[in-house]
Amino acid sequence: MSQVGQTKSFAPKDPPSLNPPQSTPISLPHLARCDGLSSSYPTYVAIKGTVFDVSGNIAYAPEGAYHVFAGKDPSRALALSSLKAEDCRPDWEDLGEKEKQVLDDWFTFFSKRYNIVGQVRK
Repeated sequence: MSQVGQTKSFAPKDPPSLNPPQSTPISLPHLARCDGLSSSYPTYVAIKGTVFDVSGNIAYAPEGAYHVFAGKDPSRALALSSLKAEDCRPDWEDLGEKEKQVLDDWFTFFSKRYNIVGQVRK
């Protein structure tokens, strides 16, 4: 499949109007507060250090199927197609090529649906 075909397959039926990507540094403590448990904070998920605002998607809310990812960089879990809390961590570089492709596909999926609000500051 061509690169264009792969990218198109991740496009939502009704593409949202997204803001230009932001490069605001986001600390790990701040990211952790953005876990969907407090209405005072948005809900964020980071992938490979890029932070996406998933607020409003009930899948990341406390009762949602993907809440385990909220307020974290769960890159490893996404690459492994895992919902286990212990897999929700940012290290992924040691994974195989297949898992890295899965992670890249998730990054593309998120980038077509959610605003990029910053980068995790290490």
